[in-house]
Amino acid sequence: MSGKKEDNRKLLVAVRIRPMRNEERAKNYKITCEKFDKDTIALYEKPKNSNNALGENRSSTRRYIYDYVFGSDSTQGEVYAQTVKPLVEYVLKGYTATAFAYGATGGGKTYTMVGNDQNPGCMVRAMDDLFNTLQKEKNLAYKVSMSYLEIYNENIRDLLQPKSDRLELRDDHKGNQPHVIGLSEIFTESTEEVMKLLGKGNKQRTEKATAANKYSSRSHAILIVNVKQTVKLPEGEVSGAQRSKYGKLYMIDLAGSEKASNTKNEGERLREGAHINQALLALSNCINALAENKKKFVNFRDSKLTRLLKESLSGNCFTVMIAHVSPCDKHREETKNTLVYADRAKTITNKVRRNVLDVSYHVSQYQDLISELRSEIGRLKEKMTAQKQKKKV
Repeated sequence: MSGKKEDNRKLLVAVRIRPMRNEERAKNYKITCEKFDKDTIALYEKPKNSNNALGENRSSTRRYIYDYVFGSDSTQGEVYAQTVKPLVEYVLKGYTATAFAYGATGGGKTYTMVGNDQNPGCMVRAMDDLFNTLQKEKNLAYKVSMSYLEIYNENIRDLLQPKSDRLELRDDHKGNQPHVIGLSEIFTESTEEVMKLLGKGNKQRTEKATAANKYSSRSHAILIVNVKQTVKLPEGEVSGAQRSKYGKLYMIDLAGSEKASNTKNEGERLREGAHINQALLALSNCINALAENKKKFVNFRDSKLTRLLKESLSGNCFTVMIAHVSPCDKHREETKNTLVYADRAKTITNKVRRNVLDVSYHVSQYQDLISELRSEIGRLKEKMTAQKQKKKV
């Protein structure tokens, strides 16, 4: 299905610093990091007062360089334009692309990805650009569909069909990118439709208050957008040589890593935090392995999150990581850890190629699909038989 030509592309890594909160200022917390340049962030070994000049105590300052650094005064539009907007352009050309927000809890990840009515995030802006571009192409027939899921306590849930059962994750027959069995796929024709679906899905997301964050996302949310484009043929022309482009966009709002001592979690919240940290540790291990040696075995199977991110981190995908940090010295350790992993991610390289399909390919594609469906039917029959036997007992 994919084009033969491959290009090596490194992950684009950006860092966004959230503003100091009023309660942090009221408690006289100091600043532990600042934007130093358009691509550089300064992390202070000794926190400085907000009225100190940037660059004081340079001997105790560590600087990290990324593709982009967005200061605490950055706007949603600025962040989107430099990070996700180029991904939309790649998707329209028939590539797969991923943007994921990474960082400790309370760092502003959900604000960047989802936003609010006054300041929409990357998800809404991306869909707006996508439809605006497609609607201008008079010679293209296109279909856009979306799916929206969350991973909560290692269980996958369909945010657009909240009453559905927990969903299973299965590798395809070639052992490549896994897919979620039973995940709904809804075709959309406008940004307005997408916004309604996103609103519906976001209301279903698992959010709970912790001591570290008033509204803390307790799940990893993944928006999947599929775009099929086919050139319109003149009337009467045979479509035997017709080709289609398939673009796919993953937009991921990760739950934040957290320290139990900071969140003061107990019981269910503590267990949630353990699952979140376990998945993020698996992600960090994958980033480490990929950064150290491309030939080294990378274990993506330690969590459902890393299984779903396999293609994004090591396959046919343009990928952007937006790391989020707090400037408050109370969170210095979490900020430093986030910057270190973002720094390692800069070295990861993917091999990207266009997803192009001609009509003659459909026969073999359908044969593969039939084979997969037969296997799935067999597994479901085994489950039903096992359940009937349990009832008899």
